Amino acid sequence: MYLFRLLAVLFLSLFLFSCNSSEEKKEFSENKKKNTKEKDVTYRNVSQEFKDYWYSGKAEITSYNLSQERYGEIRKGKAVNIFVSENFLPKEQVKADNVSKENISVLKLNQTKNFNTGIYPYSVMTSTFSPISIQENAIKISNSVQEWCGHVYMQLNNRNEYEIKSHSYFADEGDKNFSLPKTWLENELWNLIRINPEELPTGNIMLIPSFEYLRFYHKEVKAYKATASLKQGDSISIYTLNYPDLQRELTLFFQSNFPYEIEKWEEVNAQKTNDTSHLKTTAIKSKRLQSAYWKENKNEFLHLRDSLGLKTY
Repeated sequence: MYLFRLLAVLFLSLFLFSCNSSEEKKEFSENKKKNTKEKDVTYRNVSQEFKDYWYSGKAEITSYNLSQERYGEIRKGKAVNIFVSENFLPKEQVKADNVSKENISVLKLNQTKNFNTGIYPYSVMTSTFSPISIQENAIKISNSVQEWCGHVYMQLNNRNEYEIKSHSYFADEGDKNFSLPKTWLENELWNLIRINPEELPTGNIMLIPSFEYLRFYHKEVKAYKATASLKQGDSISIYTLNYPDLQRELTLFFQSNFPYEIEKWEEVNAQKTNDTSHLKTTAIKSKRLQSAYWKENKNEFLHLRDSLGLKTY
């Protein structure tokens, strides 16, 4: 009887040890995954100078005199870049309305373009949201184009993959939902210039072109081979992207010192294969101001549009 009890105690001890060992291994494995995930994140050292500029409660608004190539001709118009920091919900990937420890800080670029093609107008807007404290691809990008034929809309959400939704009045581009593996995004590079231009990719890279370009030229939404170069000058630095298969080149000119304001850009696209008569789109800075524009929506603030050289109706 004593021997039976002793064997029972030994068996129970071994069983409990085995269970605890399994749980410990599971906990260790989960912690290892968690720690590995944390190690994969590269945090930025956000300077006080950066905080003073981007967390001042105002946006940086810059208007540009636009010469936009469309349908083989140059169209005069206006472009506006609105850079602003804001709190963002990383799961829902929308602006946070309330203060929460779950919020993250992003730099948002809203870029608008307005120009006419003959009798009818074009209105283009692209929004890009990039995390500030970590080195990660843009969290979200959306683009819409409106003109008298109809409108198109495309949105990217950065989760396990790039989740993309596309809506268009064109038959070949109707309602689509698809995913792409993560890679560099042309739209996010504008924000990266403002956050830290030293992080800009150079050399041979794979790059998803701007959403505006993909919609204008009805190109497949995917990553294309590109060559990127950065020339840093004393006052102005130049960042150039060249897509050999698309016969496309984009050049951004920005201040070499913080806050790295974008002064102008140029873009050249082939109209069709082997076309040598490339027309150049240009946008040159007109006016710049800092403003809490979301609070300045009454008629008494209309004069601020004059400060930006924009039309008042």
